[in-house]
Amino acid sequence: MLKGLTLNLNDWLKRNTIVRNLEFFQDFIIISLCLGLFCVMLIRLGDMFLSFLSPLDLRQVTSDILFILILVELFRLLIDHLQQQRTSVTAAVEITIVSALREVILRGVLEIPRDQIYGIAVFLLVLTGIMVALPWISRFLEQVKTANPETAEKAQLLAKNSLASD
Repeated sequence: MLKGLTLNLNDWLKRNTIVRNLEFFQDFIIISLCLGLFCVMLIRLGDMFLSFLSPLDLRQVTSDILFILILVELFRLLIDHLQQQRTSVTAAVEITIVSALREVILRGVLEIPRDQIYGIAVFLLVLTGIMVALPWISRFLEQVKTANPETAEKAQLLAKNSLASD
């Protein structure tokens, strides 16, 4: 009775079709972001090479190089998301660390107020803790998955039923 009601409800809502369409639009948005990031990288790279024609400002060149590296990492993160349909937390944390360090390098450690230095240090420590804890968390989640095989079987049956209704 409940199974028939669930199948009728899935047919009525066409949930799988809706999800498939939303994933298509999400992929379209991510591809648009990739193209935009690629254009910005090319523009910044051109600006950096043009800045070599004038007297060299080491801080500006360093800023441009770090900014382009951040954009490349964001581009890689988006490409990984398109391929695997999930976002890598480790890559996002790495990008955030490089971005925070870029700001410190640009302004100079001596020019930043002490409170902001402490805040940045705590922020970097938390990000480092996240990177260190991620492998342990993923191993723990794998153990939980294998410890509850009934839940995994139910999820597989639901997936088969939803595919059969399409």
